Amino acid sequence: MSPVSNPAEREDVTAARTSGRTTVAVIGAGINGISTFRDLAMQGVDVLLVERNDFASGATAASSHMIHGGIRYLENGEFRLVKESVRERNGLLKIAPHYVKPLQTTIPIYSTFSGILTAPLRFLTHRSGKPRERGAVLIKVGLTLYDTFSRDGGSVPRHRFHGRRKSLQQLPSLDENIKYTATYYDASVHDPERLALDVLRDGLAAHEGGRALNYVEAIGLDADGLRLRDRETGTEFSVQADVVVNASGPWTDLTNEHLGTKTSFMGGTKGSHIVLDHPELLDATGGREIFFEHSDGRIVLIYPLKGRVLVGTTDLEADPREPARCTEEEVDYFFDLIGHVFPSIAVDRSQIVYRYSGIRPLPRHDDTAPGFVSRDYRIERRKDDGQPTVFSLVGGKWTTFRALGENLADHVLAELGRPRITGTAGVRIGGGNGYPKTPRRKLEWLRENVGDDERGRILFERYGTRAADVAAYLAAGSDSPVVGDALSTRELAWMVEHEHVRHVADVIFRRTSLAFTGDVDAQVVRAIADGLAPLLGWDADRTDRDVEDTLTQLRDAHGVNAGVATSM
Repeated sequence: MSPVSNPAEREDVTAARTSGRTTVAVIGAGINGISTFRDLAMQGVDVLLVERNDFASGATAASSHMIHGGIRYLENGEFRLVKESVRERNGLLKIAPHYVKPLQTTIPIYSTFSGILTAPLRFLTHRSGKPRERGAVLIKVGLTLYDTFSRDGGSVPRHRFHGRRKSLQQLPSLDENIKYTATYYDASVHDPERLALDVLRDGLAAHEGGRALNYVEAIGLDADGLRLRDRETGTEFSVQADVVVNASGPWTDLTNEHLGTKTSFMGGTKGSHIVLDHPELLDATGGREIFFEHSDGRIVLIYPLKGRVLVGTTDLEADPREPARCTEEEVDYFFDLIGHVFPSIAVDRSQIVYRYSGIRPLPRHDDTAPGFVSRDYRIERRKDDGQPTVFSLVGGKWTTFRALGENLADHVLAELGRPRITGTAGVRIGGGNGYPKTPRRKLEWLRENVGDDERGRILFERYGTRAADVAAYLAAGSDSPVVGDALSTRELAWMVEHEHVRHVADVIFRRTSLAFTGDVDAQVVRAIADGLAPLLGWDADRTDRDVEDTLTQLRDAHGVNAGVATSM
């Protein structure tokens, strides 16, 4: 993003520039960088978090919206990761119930014994070979082992198997050639970007020495400290730090190059998804995720979310220097797999309301097949004379962000010679505090705090129990609708004041679900831009520029139907 003319002064950047000093600088505000920031702030460490784009806008925003133990990692032999992932999944169901929900998952199965001979070879070599579908016996073994990791006071039910007759009774649109289905539970995260933002806000509230800057990039490391550039204004400045944490995900090697060291830690793969407005397909899922291995060996998911159907994902080699986009070939692939599971249901491109793609922050894997690349993480340390210690995070996944942030923070604390004074396990996140546990209690909470109407329910879904603070803020001033019940002028002010919104794209892609559900057109973009303009000090030219930038993102980067995005 190029600097704007006559930019409004940013108070957060001015404060960081004036201070010129922090104890720890974290580069990259995806979920893992944010989690590390929060953990360090909770220890009373002065910590600065910088992100070259918006918070949670990279790989974090391109997830499959799943919080899962990773049953398929068992075949990789990653038992430690599965155990940690299941523990963290169970924990997130308790500490972030406003965004993390149990997800019933069904696997359609076409054979009894397939894969029994090839699975051990895949386990030992981590090479894909000729794809072979996993049969009922192999899946039964895997789910039984998975259940042993999932024991946690009944956080989720155990798996169950059904034959063809009962499976088709429950899901009548499934391919009638199935022999069995296996159903188990994982979890979904309905709003990953908002969960990341909640973790960030908790970190900012934990310690006054914690600062977070979006649209600020790291451009170097020298005797003056970590050199930064405000991408909004073009202003460059330096901040001294004792420790630098490189948590820039798939861009870790590129960031290290900017910091003066060449590394080859990363080897990410691209994963794409599409979102369909398709009532028949939505009904066919029966409210559960359909999860299976396609004939090419890739793992596939189809599941309902926000009244739409999310379909993913691919696993293709990718260059982090290039923008990740969902291609037409990938769309064809998704349509083919939908037809594989639900052969009587027709789909076409007119039903796509959103598509997105991102690069997984996987470690370099050379000849290892993409599906077998470890989803675990490691931490690399570098210390050069006269320079701060640099820790590089290699790998990591959404589900384990809390444990990963704690682990990375422990490395930093050890480097600083400081003790850990508190933990994050079991600590409620943001709008998960005081979250009502039953439908009756939810109704009571709505009536007492935000109102039991459409607007109140939207605020509750968007913010969890933080909606009470938002509703009080809305009631304290003049307010008017921007997008029906979904967004108002004063809520935009809240987002600017409390949630670091700098652009229209921040609102439609990451602070709301408007883009995900396909409820955005040029009129909506313009209305939001007009609402933001007086809050951010934009003149007419600056407002028009942000409108056009947002429409370009909708058309090109996210593949939304160009006619929808540009009709005025």
